[in-house]
Amino acid sequence: MVSKAGVGRLAIVLSGTVLFAALGVGLFVVYPETVAELLGVVLTLGVLLVGVKIAGSVAGSLFPGYDVAEVAVEGPITRDGGGGALPSSPRATPADDIVEQIDRANDDDNVQALLVKLNTPGGEVVPSDDIRLAAERFEGPTIAYATDVCASGGYWIASGCDELWAREGSIVGSIGVIGSRVNASELAEKVGLSYERLAAGEYKDAGTPLKEMDDDEREYLQGVIDDYYETFVERVSDGRDLEPEFVRDTEARIYLGESAHELDLVDELGTRRDVEAVLAERLETDEVTVEEFEPERPLVARMGAGARSVAYAFGAGIAGLAEPREFRLRS
Repeated sequence: MVSKAGVGRLAIVLSGTVLFAALGVGLFVVYPETVAELLGVVLTLGVLLVGVKIAGSVAGSLFPGYDVAEVAVEGPITRDGGGGALPSSPRATPADDIVEQIDRANDDDNVQALLVKLNTPGGEVVPSDDIRLAAERFEGPTIAYATDVCASGGYWIASGCDELWAREGSIVGSIGVIGSRVNASELAEKVGLSYERLAAGEYKDAGTPLKEMDDDEREYLQGVIDDYYETFVERVSDGRDLEPEFVRDTEARIYLGESAHELDLVDELGTRRDVEAVLAERLETDEVTVEEFEPERPLVARMGAGARSVAYAFGAGIAGLAEPREFRLRS
């Protein structure tokens, strides 16, 4: 069944097409006798294409084709989707892009609700919190929907939404923070490398791979992790209306969707169609139309993203073995 909005958009586009086609024929084919017919046809087609575009824009403004915005958080969460000197996974999520998409949806008068699709194992702490804050700022219903995985930083983001939905087989949870470092001091000694410290501040080089970590450094870095963990617990406790002690008792475990629902870590279980049906009820309409919001990138940036994907598939996995890493912190 075609909606009234659909009929209205179609009528405007067809009317605009006919109008601009007639205008093009009149200006460039019939009227100027000295203009070559071929040139007239070319110009007519140009006017026609411009007219269709203008008519489509007018139709979209008068009869919006969507009322729900969807943003997708897929893959590891980082600040810009990069992983340092090496190409990152092409499925990494640039947090700044997601924030821009949510803010753009919030400014769009057609958008009445926000759907945040989550399929992520987590990632960097602050970028995850930036996405959560953007979801909290959205003026309207917000539903987070877990597909395969909503873990760690993904759950951090979900705590900023009104509800969290998942499938029975979704992996949910991992409310914790991890810091890691590679201890390459023995390897360095074997190949004849030594670490010479030039630093100001006792803990400036804490976690450096080329030296052994002493107890004070280990205690210091563990304290940083503990502080982030307490922040994570606070965000989840406030956003999900859960007792802080209960959140800590999960001990960063992961749960299947059904178990997570029983523990109130998930509000509802259902399919994407179920989520859209609930949104339709909230917006008091027969059905909703979802528009996927994507980052606004120029052509050069899109070409660069494609090149990075090819580079990653070709050799990033092997090159990653040789990339120097210091202490890394992620949720």
